[in-house]
Amino acid sequence: MIKSNIKNTFVLLSLGANMGDKKSTLDNAVETLVELGAISQVVVSSYYGTEPYGVKDQNWFINICVKGMTQLSPIELLAKCKQIEQMYGRQQRERWHEREIDIDIIFYGKEIVETKNLTIPHKEYKKRNFVLVPAAEIAGSYIPPNSNHSLRELIDKCTDCCKIDRIE
Repeated sequence: MIKSNIKNTFVLLSLGANMGDKKSTLDNAVETLVELGAISQVVVSSYYGTEPYGVKDQNWFINICVKGMTQLSPIELLAKCKQIEQMYGRQQRERWHEREIDIDIIFYGKEIVETKNLTIPHKEYKKRNFVLVPAAEIAGSYIPPNSNHSLRELIDKCTDCCKIDRIE
């Protein structure tokens, strides 16, 4: 029997959009993540309608979280996420402005990654209900590497006052 050196690592991604056909874009992006080999064994949260964070004068977002396994390194996974954002028309805009699609790596196993282009865990996740609520739905007992609290517990500690509603 041949042993594989390829390691599967748990990942949690946050996806959001507030332009165009938001649900379709998010669904297609998840499918593309799988098709391009970025992630497998996928579990997707419900859709959440979320009030914009930062800049309020724009459409509400639809956000989801996706958990799964990856064989890619954090940098390779980031490259796939950026590739998919480009495929679905992502334009560079100012921080907190509208997005055709945004894909963020929130967690990569229990690893802490700090490079010029990538910080894992995502540096703002504890402050954002649009990440915590869908993440807790699919991975509520997960305790991030920089926390002593589960995702479910972190929701109670979050000071984000932006509205968030589950979409049926």
